[in-house]
Amino acid sequence: MKTLIIGDVQNDFMPGGALAVPDGDAIIPVINRISKKFDLAVAIQDWHPSGHKSFASNHAGKKPFEAIDLNGIPQTLWPDHCVQGTSGADFHHKLDLRPVEAVFRKGVDPETDSYSAFYDNQRRRSTGLAGYLREKGVTEVYCCGVAGDICVYYTLNDALRLGFSAVLIEDASRPLDQKNYETAKNDITQHGGRIILSTDLE
Repeated sequence: MKTLIIGDVQNDFMPGGALAVPDGDAIIPVINRISKKFDLAVAIQDWHPSGHKSFASNHAGKKPFEAIDLNGIPQTLWPDHCVQGTSGADFHHKLDLRPVEAVFRKGVDPETDSYSAFYDNQRRRSTGLAGYLREKGVTEVYCCGVAGDICVYYTLNDALRLGFSAVLIEDASRPLDQKNYETAKNDITQHGGRIILSTDLE
């Protein structure tokens, strides 16, 4: 059973948003075109409380994109983004959610960030996605969304670690940092993942 995981296609990650991914909105027509081709589609939503410790605004004297130690692990500090209940946390209005069967939220614990759709960065809190996919009989996951070098990458890594066949749909994803994305893609393939284009699904 093949599943599409749509990562964080939310207003704050789109051009003009609080943490904009370059050209992020260009993936929306691609996702809309392919989402109906899967047995199952799920969407992931960044869903931070306003006091989230990954926000630079919650650390005196710190600026976005500085790095700190947060509860024992490295943490990049971000602009406030995808705050619960705000329009920035909403899915982009052009994303067709009709094929999406379930939405999984991440980043809800104010003490730790959550890049992967499966676990927070401390690996203490599960979103329940893995159990949901197994209950559905899923064996293959195809990941897309933003940011390709962060949330999509960490989701793919966890999918592989959990025993799923994992595939990155490259033209349905966009990175925050292109150099980091190239490193991430190499890591994915080295760990058994695959990288395809949306046209390979047709």
